[in-house]
Amino acid sequence: MLTGSTVGLRARHEEDVPILLTELWDDVVNSSRAEGSPWRPVSPGSDDPRLKADTTEDDVVRFSIVELAGGSLIGVATLWGIDTHNRFAHIGLGLLPAARGHGYGTDVVAVLSHYGFVVRGLNRLQIETLADNAAMLAAAERNGFVREGVTRSSAWVMGEFLDEVILGRLAADYQPRA
Repeated sequence: MLTGSTVGLRARHEEDVPILLTELWDDVVNSSRAEGSPWRPVSPGSDDPRLKADTTEDDVVRFSIVELAGGSLIGVATLWGIDTHNRFAHIGLGLLPAARGHGYGTDVVAVLSHYGFVVRGLNRLQIETLADNAAMLAAAERNGFVREGVTRSSAWVMGEFLDEVILGRLAADYQPRA
């Protein structure tokens, strides 16, 4: 398990799936804001890779986020779009509703940065988030990510186009948090 100051990132366990399905992926509004594709219901036992406890995809690593203090499941974290030639990947995360607003996102970004830069040897990490996602923007910037641009009206979310912010961080600028 990878650990930060408040969270741990571990492999997805079978018992995580029903909780994540109910509290994260069945939430139409939140899923529509987090995913790059339209929301659709996910049936238990389907081939949706998010429901798999173990995957063999080379370009994505899925983690379950647990609170270190009590060990409870609080969300998901992903390093995706991993390009081993260019040493580049994207960061994504989703917290269960009860875990939002407690600073976990900042710690998750720190742990994913450590995994990407130190464990995987990547040169660049990137985060794309909706322009109104103040929590993710703050978590990224607290971890040294720099706003690199805005893609205007690039995300179709619940009947409207929204802007997305692109943030990046390079391995040369990476300093682990104390």
